[in-house]
Amino acid sequence: MTAFWGTAYAAFGVVCTVIGTPLFHGVGAPAPAGLDYAVVVVGALAALVSAGAVRYGVRTGVRALLWTVCGLSGIAAFGLLMDVITLMFGQGVDSWAAAANHALAAVGVCLLGATARSGHRPPTGARAPAPSCAPARVQLAACAGTVAFLPYCAMKSFWAFGGTFAGTSIEEVLTTSRRNGASEMWLTLESWGLDATVLLAALGTFLLWGLVRPWGQVFPRWTLFLHGRRVPRWLPLAPALIGAATLAPYGVLGTGYCALVSTGVLAIRPGDFHSPQSALLVGWIGMIAFAGYGVTLAVATRSYWLRTRPTGQVRTGAR
Repeated sequence: MTAFWGTAYAAFGVVCTVIGTPLFHGVGAPAPAGLDYAVVVVGALAALVSAGAVRYGVRTGVRALLWTVCGLSGIAAFGLLMDVITLMFGQGVDSWAAAANHALAAVGVCLLGATARSGHRPPTGARAPAPSCAPARVQLAACAGTVAFLPYCAMKSFWAFGGTFAGTSIEEVLTTSRRNGASEMWLTLESWGLDATVLLAALGTFLLWGLVRPWGQVFPRWTLFLHGRRVPRWLPLAPALIGAATLAPYGVLGTGYCALVSTGVLAIRPGDFHSPQSALLVGWIGMIAFAGYGVTLAVATRSYWLRTRPTGQVRTGAR
C-alpha cells in the first residue's frame, strides 16, 4: 500500500510539474513550479524504500530511510490544518492543487510511519496501562500553552462584541471576512459575538488537557454506551500530531519574523489593517498564541504517546 501511494504521489508531482501548477506557496505567493520536483523525489523514494521493506524486511537501515521519507512527507503536508479550517467555514483555499498536496502528503506520513513501525508489534497479551496524569512539568507546560492563547482569544472576542482594536472595528473585520469568502455560519457567529477561531481555540485547549489528564484516556459519562471504555490512542493523537506539526513551526517562525520586524531588519505590509504598527501588534498576539500552544501541544502529545503505550504481557499458567 505504501509503495502504491509513493508511485501515485510521484505521478501527481510529475503531472503538476508538466502543466506548471505550483504545489508549494510562500508568503502570500506561490513558490516556483520547479519545487514540484521535490514531490516527485519524495514519492519515488517512498515507493523504492517501501518496496525494499516488503522484499527484504524492515531492517535498521530501511527503517531509518522510511522515517526520513516520512519526515519529508510531513514537511510537504504542512498547511493541512489551515486548509481544513478554511474549508470548514466556507472559505476557499489558496490553491486546490496545494491543498491536494497537503492531503496526499499527510496520507503518506501515516503509511510510511506504519510501515516503519511494522517490526515493532506489541507482545501478545500486552495491555494498555491505567489512565495516568502527565508529569508535573508537562502539566505546567499545558498551563503555559493555555495562557498563551488568552490574549488572542481576548482580541478576537473584543472584535466580535463590537470593539475596536489595533484601529480595526468589527465592521471592518466582517467586511474582510466577506471579501475572503467567509461562510454565512462564520459571519453569523461573529454577529452573535462568537468568533469561530476562539471556538477552535477552546477545542484545542480541551484536546491539550485531555492529553495530560487521566480523563483524556477514558470516555466520560455523557458518551453513554462508550462510558468507561478506553479511548483509542489514535483518536486524540491524530489531531494532536497534525496540530503540533502545523502550529509549532508556524508560530515559532512567525514569532521570529515579528522579532525581525520589531528590530527594523524586515518590513511588514499593513494588509487589512490601517498601518504596519497595527499589523505587527496583531501579528505578535497571534504568533505568540500559535507558538506557545503548538510547542506545548507537541510536548503533551509525546507524553500521551509514551504513557499510553501497551506494556506488559499476560502470563498463562501464572499463580
